[in-house]
Amino acid sequence: NTLHCITSHHITSSHYNITSHYVCFSSFQQRLSYTTLSDLAQALIDGTVYEIVQGLLDIQHLMEKNLYNQRQKLHCEHRALKQDLVRKHRQALQTCKSHNLAVLKTNQRAETEALDQRVKEEQRMMDEKVVAEMDQKVLDQQNTLEKAGVQGFYITTNPQEVMMQMNLLELILKLQQKEMLSGSLP
Repeated sequence: NTLHCITSHHITSSHYNITSHYVCFSSFQQRLSYTTLSDLAQALIDGTVYEIVQGLLDIQHLMEKNLYNQRQKLHCEHRALKQDLVRKHRQALQTCKSHNLAVLKTNQRAETEALDQRVKEEQRMMDEKVVAEMDQKVLDQQNTLEKAGVQGFYITTNPQEVMMQMNLLELILKLQQKEMLSGSLP
């Protein structure tokens, strides 16, 4: 997808002015209307939307860190299980009589395969949990921003609409940074 940039020129709402900010959208997305950008500018005037977006971002980062830590913990548990199994197999091989060696190796291969299957299944389940929680977080954020009256936000799972909302959030965050640098926000 080629990227096209649109610009919102001189949207003035009360004392709030958005001048020549660029938002990049993929070619499959529609241009944001002047009305949408104007309504967004109006919603940003008092700084409440910035606070809401920052709060949502903080919550998202905490959730992502928590999910990452859960996944890392599972990975460490799996590594420990595999190391224990290797140690157990080594000890069994050292004490095994030669006439039982073939049976022991067959049993050990089966144990290793069973553990590998268990690890694979638990990782798949963890990954599905991560995706489900992230999807729910997106819906929660959309709902919060819609209820706050932020133009362009509503509950959707349409990838193009979600991408547009992400671009709007990026614009809001850039505007927040600009306002903070200029000293307009507390």
